[in-house]
Amino acid sequence: MTATENEQPANDSMALVLNPEPGQLQHRMGIEYLEYSPERVVATMPVEGNKQPYGLLHGGANAVLAESVGSIASALHAGEGRIAVGLELSCTHHRSATEGVVTGVATPLHRGRSTATYEIVITDEQGRRTCTARLTCVIRDQPAG
Repeated sequence: MTATENEQPANDSMALVLNPEPGQLQHRMGIEYLEYSPERVVATMPVEGNKQPYGLLHGGANAVLAESVGSIASALHAGEGRIAVGLELSCTHHRSATEGVVTGVATPLHRGRSTATYEIVITDEQGRRTCTARLTCVIRDQPAG
């Protein structure tokens, strides 16, 4: 499924994740979702505003993008009435990005009933891999309320 302005997410909780309110981390980081399904989630994030003091994209920004796309994919896999929350995240930073946008693509490594693991590849505008991450989420029933 491709994200468009007219398209509605699968449920209300997913709508909040894909269209965060101002002040939420994804909104502050400038993350925009381009495509989302349990098999593949794609999002972009600007480098500007997410740099460390040396002018390079902050490694923590990579981690935010990786956990965001991996968590969305895990939540879509979990389905209605269930939630997915991050259990473990690892990131390897291969090269720096200093301008433009980076794109994160999450694809599944494992999708089970209680856990889901995704590989997230982050690339720069030239298609060069800047970061590889792996996220495991635990899947639980959604709490009441």
